[in-house]
Amino acid sequence: MVNQLKFMMGRLLALTFLSLSMFLVGLAAFQFLEGISEGKEIINILIKSINTSIIALAIFELGLGIGKEYGKHTEEEDHTFMVVRRTITRFVGTVCIALVLEGLIMIIKYSQLDLAGNLFYPVGILIGASVLLAGTGIFLQLTRKDCERQQSNLKLPIVKLVTKDLSRTNLNNRSMGCSGRQV
Repeated sequence: MVNQLKFMMGRLLALTFLSLSMFLVGLAAFQFLEGISEGKEIINILIKSINTSIIALAIFELGLGIGKEYGKHTEEEDHTFMVVRRTITRFVGTVCIALVLEGLIMIIKYSQLDLAGNLFYPVGILIGASVLLAGTGIFLQLTRKDCERQQSNLKLPIVKLVTKDLSRTNLNNRSMGCSGRQV
């Protein structure tokens, strides 16, 4: 029952975020065409459209992550550390890319409009993205041992199977472990 609810909510939320992402892509195209038809400056049109596209990308990645992690209909035990580490890393990476692009676009915009006094905002965004990325690295390092412990508990029966009968096991099908190395 709980797994069915998890599956349905995962699919619903993933569909919602993916739909919202597609709407934002359409909005970015509309903003671009509207700006061209009104004769606005091309740089302002591009900045507005790219900003909307970056938000659409972040929401799209969130929808994919939710669909991949929670949209599976399985009865298997949740591997908490691995799921959380994978999801957080993917999402924070996308957000950091979006923030850095936003900061760079703002720097370009302010430099072209001779608004050097407003450069504090994009610099703050870039510093925030750096802190977020460093925090993610610290989180991954602090949870590495727990993830490896959980993974070793899960892989133990597989290791015994491999040592018993190597002829029936395909050793090329390896998965990535908590440390990023092949297991």
